[in-house]
Amino acid sequence: MITIIKLDPAGTEQTRYEGTVLERLADGVVVGATWVRADRELGYTRFETGDQFVEYFYSDRWFNVFAVASRKGVRKGWYCNIAEPACISRDVVTQVDLYLDVWVNPAGEALLLDEDEFEATVLLDERRRLGARQGLRELLGMVERREEVFAACL
Repeated sequence: MITIIKLDPAGTEQTRYEGTVLERLADGVVVGATWVRADRELGYTRFETGDQFVEYFYSDRWFNVFAVASRKGVRKGWYCNIAEPACISRDVVTQVDLYLDVWVNPAGEALLLDEDEFEATVLLDERRRLGARQGLRELLGMVERREEVFAACL
């Protein structure tokens, strides 16, 4: 088991949950987790109790990627958080979320989320803003080229 801790830009813990290490990467970790919270309607998708997440955290990239499938294994899409590079230890992943998110549907179409929240926050210094924008460009390029986890797009 591994504990995932999501922090806001001020360093305040926003959420904590447990997952299973599926793979250790040279610069990251892949974690399996189950959505155990109440169903959450997002407009572009719905997270439901029992949904399966395969989560990719990187210590050298300004984002993470969560591949989301229903409990029956039907792909819903990918939820991507623009975030500082993760701090990964044997038992804990800690990451600072920078409020900018991307949803990628099964066809590989990307939807930018929360850009107004990202722009409005005063907690983002210039290093974070540059890192976030770099991470967003890198992530959208991976989606467009269907690289790595996005190779499964229809």
